Amino acid sequence: MGSNRPGPATFLDVILLRLLIGALIAAIAAIAIVPLFVLLDLVDGGSGWGICPDGLAICRSSYFDGPELFAVLLIVMGALAFVLHVTIVIYRKLGARAARRSIDLSGRD
Repeated sequence: MGSNRPGPATFLDVILLRLLIGALIAAIAAIAIVPLFVLLDLVDGGSGWGICPDGLAICRSSYFDGPELFAVLLIVMGALAFVLHVTIVIYRKLGARAARRSIDLSGRD
């Protein structure tokens, strides 16, 4: 009678999950510093990544450009945080399963 449970996590699975967790943390950090880069671009006379196309001196942006950028960044950061949470839960479950398996095997002769 075969079991429908998935097989044990391989070393490659654990490495891939760790890489995914690192990439998600790096993406969250990168998104968190986007407003800083927008402000630095505005200060240097740039367009602020499209917020003020003619520069800061004659910026005619609407009242909703800033909050719209904030909302988009917040939604993307929230989605990445959710994916990070799910990935960490999976990683912990694989680690707990491996720990149980090693404890079960240590009592045998």
